[in-house]
Amino acid sequence: MTITIHPNEIIETIKMIETENLDIRTITLGISLRDCTGQNSSEIAEKIYEKIVNKAGRLVAVGDEIQQEFGVPIINKRISVTPISLIGGLNRPEDYIEIAKSLDKAAKEVGVDFLGGFSALVHKGVTKEETALIEAIPQALAETDRVCASVNVASTKAGINMDAVAQMGIIIKKAAELSKDADSIACAKLVVFCNVPEDNPFMAGAFHGIGEPETVINIGVSGPGVVRNAVKNYPNEDFGTLAEVVKKTAFKITRMGELVGRAASEKLSVPFGIVDLSLAPTPAAGDSVAEILEAFGLERCGTHGTTAALALLNDAVKKGGSMASSYVGGLSGAFIPVSEDAGMIRAVEDGALNIEKLEAMTCVCSVGLDMIAVPGNTSASTLSAIIADEMAIGMINNKTTAVRIIPAWGKGAGDSVYFGGLLGSAPIMKLNKYGSDSFVARGGRIPAPIQALTN
Repeated sequence: MTITIHPNEIIETIKMIETENLDIRTITLGISLRDCTGQNSSEIAEKIYEKIVNKAGRLVAVGDEIQQEFGVPIINKRISVTPISLIGGLNRPEDYIEIAKSLDKAAKEVGVDFLGGFSALVHKGVTKEETALIEAIPQALAETDRVCASVNVASTKAGINMDAVAQMGIIIKKAAELSKDADSIACAKLVVFCNVPEDNPFMAGAFHGIGEPETVINIGVSGPGVVRNAVKNYPNEDFGTLAEVVKKTAFKITRMGELVGRAASEKLSVPFGIVDLSLAPTPAAGDSVAEILEAFGLERCGTHGTTAALALLNDAVKKGGSMASSYVGGLSGAFIPVSEDAGMIRAVEDGALNIEKLEAMTCVCSVGLDMIAVPGNTSASTLSAIIADEMAIGMINNKTTAVRIIPAWGKGAGDSVYFGGLLGSAPIMKLNKYGSDSFVARGGRIPAPIQALTN
């Protein structure tokens, strides 16, 4: 496929890169590991390592080459793999910890920033292999640097597996404890999903779905600063005009993403998959989704009107991106991670944004409660109840929702956690003081909604 780029688009893109924080957030290489079976965990781990090194050995070099050719920053190079719970029929947590360490070793060998796919899909039930992998998650994440984990516990078709939801509260608490010397950073590498996509290039939720080819290149673009500056140029226009401004801006951002993705595909001789056109913020000044919403006219993100503003933004981004590429996928919308967005952090510190408002915002944007730091003494059942609420939003609205929550060991509301890099820092948010123990203890499965009956 040939993409024609007009010279004016090039000039506009250069400006976006130089002054508005436009970047390619990630080139993610998906790799199938379904052929990496063996007699024991050591044999499987060795096969996984060898395949990743063989398939991804040139990924970082190609990303650097494209960055030089096009002049667009490529922030991360990443790998996603087949959900590890599907590989090898292993049923002991220690087997999966060994594989996690092999994944981490491979990621470091090829030089990628993160590797996703230490994952299980348990929205309708749990096998012994999935049970073992989930039990291994805290130690696996605490003892590796680049491995990311995800567990899908709900879907519109299946409902919510409340037994898995209850277990994930326990797992998150254990992960926080095992990485307490680093502000419970293991929890920042773990996400719990409803309706998880199989082609998401963003961490921590990326994995290589079973419907994907042997290998594939997926691109994650980002440009909150570009959108913010575009909106600021129209301080008095109505919302219909603002929607058009965002659509046109998202179109340009997505075009750059597809161009980079197809270049990487050609250089690596790997099929091109999708462009995820999510507005993914960073802690850098001006690279904030919250500041886009404030440019709409809100005094501070989180005040009344924030959900409506976010709905407009998310919809316009999707419409603009889908016009620019026939291969939009992944999550593709606006992310609202607290620790990774300077505007969100400021809104929490100023008392404008709380966890209840973030939950409401989830209804109209991508993902959900993302990179939320909460007191370290938060109970496992409260964490599970927070997850259940987010899963319900995704299930009923037939959309992806997720929770990446960090109970910061030894810290309380008003303190902060510090991770650095793209993970940033976050103020610890206050939670409702009332418990949900009996609710979570019921277990079973919350049935799928009536809208699941679409066949």
